[in-house]
Amino acid sequence: MAKSKVYFTKKLSPETVVEMYERLGVTLPGKVAVKVHSGEEGNQNYLHPEFMRPMVERVNGTIVECNTAYDGERNSSDKHIKLLKSHGWSEYFDVDLLDEVGPDVALVIPKGKVLNVNLVGRDLMDYDSLLVLSHFKGHPMGGYGGALKQLSIGCASSVGKCLIHSGGKCVDQNILWDNCADQDTFCEAMADAAMSVHEHFSGKVAYISMVCNLSVDCDCCAVAEDPCMADIGALASLDPVALDRACLDLIYAAKDDPGQKHFLERVESRHGAHTIEAANALGFGTTDYELISVD
Repeated sequence: MAKSKVYFTKKLSPETVVEMYERLGVTLPGKVAVKVHSGEEGNQNYLHPEFMRPMVERVNGTIVECNTAYDGERNSSDKHIKLLKSHGWSEYFDVDLLDEVGPDVALVIPKGKVLNVNLVGRDLMDYDSLLVLSHFKGHPMGGYGGALKQLSIGCASSVGKCLIHSGGKCVDQNILWDNCADQDTFCEAMADAAMSVHEHFSGKVAYISMVCNLSVDCDCCAVAEDPCMADIGALASLDPVALDRACLDLIYAAKDDPGQKHFLERVESRHGAHTIEAANALGFGTTDYELISVD
């Protein structure tokens, strides 16, 4: 597989995000789903809709999200829709909660290491193409959250999230946390699920990640640590594996940042890079990339 191109800028602004999309040289066709993280109620680090607005408007996209499989303000459709409104997403954009109405859609994973099927929100089938706008940061379970997590956990229905977390063994939220897979199996299940969504939109998907507000905690945490590292920039690619690897490599390169050790402890203690390695082994992307600075 040839090296994947990953574009990088140290600039961070709504306009920069659009510029990074333009660098990819693609036009997403038809009805565009734009996957973002809506931000749990109480979280201070998520990227707000005002920041995403120029990019979403550039592709005339619809914001898409799915319900969670844990307690909070996003684990039911009624609560999640209310939060999407209170966080301003519905004020600026058309919003689609993909699993608000069932049944879920089963994406078959013939080459999966852990999963043979990924359950996604039904409405994902209504879209012709996908733009994944990721806030790259830490995560209490996956070690980090980036493009691969947005594709996997992010696009999975609440039942699909149970399937990923349990390594394919459980679809019941009530017993999920007693049936979680071991860490490496969980990472591999995320890679499997990410592949299924990436290949569903094959040739009609693009990825942009903002490496900023670098907390060890995800935007899904109602109580999250404040950022511990300085902002790094924005990256874009057509390859989610290369993109996540490049984001993580830039964090490893930030040796003078006093918060680097703390951030990397979260990533490494959860075997975060194993998700990238598993995705690379599946072959829907590559860790062999060319970083192209556009500053």
